[in-house]
Amino acid sequence: MAITPDTKNWTWVVERPCPDCGFDPATVEFAAIPELTRANARRWPAVLARPDAALRPDERTWSPLEYGAHVRDVLRIFRERLQLMLDRDDPVFANWDQDATAVAERYGEQDPAVVADELTAAAEAIADAFAAVPEGALGRRGLRSDGSAFTVRTLAVYFLHDPVHHLNDVRG
Repeated sequence: MAITPDTKNWTWVVERPCPDCGFDPATVEFAAIPELTRANARRWPAVLARPDAALRPDERTWSPLEYGAHVRDVLRIFRERLQLMLDRDDPVFANWDQDATAVAERYGEQDPAVVADELTAAAEAIADAFAAVPEGALGRRGLRSDGSAFTVRTLAVYFLHDPVHHLNDVRG
């Protein structure tokens, strides 16, 4: 059964705390993004190893496995977006429909151990990418397909909220 898509524009999380998960962008330094990403990723294998990882808690909520697969893909997508921002002036990011991807890729049927390994590898890749960003590139811009503008710095904060929020969703 498909979940009703989340249509909220979450870009506000770069400016104010998230009341759902407690993420506070004001406390996040860019230099800490790589280790915060790695620390978050270290908690996902235990979540995905739970016997009930593939079970949805209710008909409106993804299972821990589905959230883990989503986070893995977020890590990969944002790695690509960061590279675009570093390689091009003002790139426009291709639209990514996370809900359509979840259905098409059958998130709930994936192997939790494989998802855990892939999430860990993707987290390491984006952590390394953020760690390698030169100080002078933090102001480079990129645009989402809806026109929302990010700098490398705000993209990093926006990105970090997603795995933090979803780890909270699965009580990780």
